[in-house]
Amino acid sequence: MKPAELGTPMTSDFVNTANRRERIARALRFHDAPRIMGIVNATDDSFFEGSRASGIEAVQRGLAMWDAGATWVDVGGESTRPGAEPVSIETEKRRVVPVIEELRAAHPDGLISIDTRHAEVARAALEAGADMVNDVSGLREPAMVDLILRTGCAVCIMHMQGEPGTMQANPAYDDVVAEVAAMLEKVKQTLVQQGHPEELICIDPGIGFGKTHDHNMALLRAGRQLLATQGSLLWGVSRKSIVGHLTGRSRPEDRLAGTLGLAAVAHQMRIDLVRVHDVNEHVDVFTSLNIQST
Repeated sequence: MKPAELGTPMTSDFVNTANRRERIARALRFHDAPRIMGIVNATDDSFFEGSRASGIEAVQRGLAMWDAGATWVDVGGESTRPGAEPVSIETEKRRVVPVIEELRAAHPDGLISIDTRHAEVARAALEAGADMVNDVSGLREPAMVDLILRTGCAVCIMHMQGEPGTMQANPAYDDVVAEVAAMLEKVKQTLVQQGHPEELICIDPGIGFGKTHDHNMALLRAGRQLLATQGSLLWGVSRKSIVGHLTGRSRPEDRLAGTLGLAAVAHQMRIDLVRVHDVNEHVDVFTSLNIQST
């Protein structure tokens, strides 16, 4: 879905218009190919150095992603790579809010998500023009649940075992697929039962967030089985260590080809969204895979 196809953004009291809500819901669903979410890391320590940007460079990167065919631009101001140190709320807001404001001003119809686990940052991002909260902690903050319910914004609920600084120390599960699916469904139903539109919720199994390689592979192989009901599923595997394990590439800079291989699998499995660093290349892959329908 191109940004120009979208309706009026959120009103000043954060309420989505019916037209906007319907269009956002469609942008969370597979249509010929997975929807592409481009990553804009307004950080100085994200695991892939090539994704780091700030200020006008971050804005230009987001605009280029939309132009290339991304449905979503995902802006984050805190690295959540394994071993990452937290940053202050004020630092995170200072990194992301101006970028979102500029993106919204340049593309009033574009879809923007805020990658944060902090309700205060999410609120500031929504005020600046974001449409969705992408929370790697799975809405652990009660204030985040309250914010989602009050604003009615779209939300991506991700599974993470532990905290970024220690999550890869010794991840353990009895049945990783069942446990991850149960946690995500529980949080989803917390929202739905209080009136949040189910069509504005997607889930993310959290590849690399408190999981071993075997855990990650089991979750990818499960595909849409992670969804208890019909819903939206996001994969975030771009240039991650799982790609390194599969291809033998130790550096994130060398993992593009492996990432595109997993994107082809996502297409085959009808995964709704893929969160990626390299939008142009993913557009090319999905266009090529749709050759039989053209």
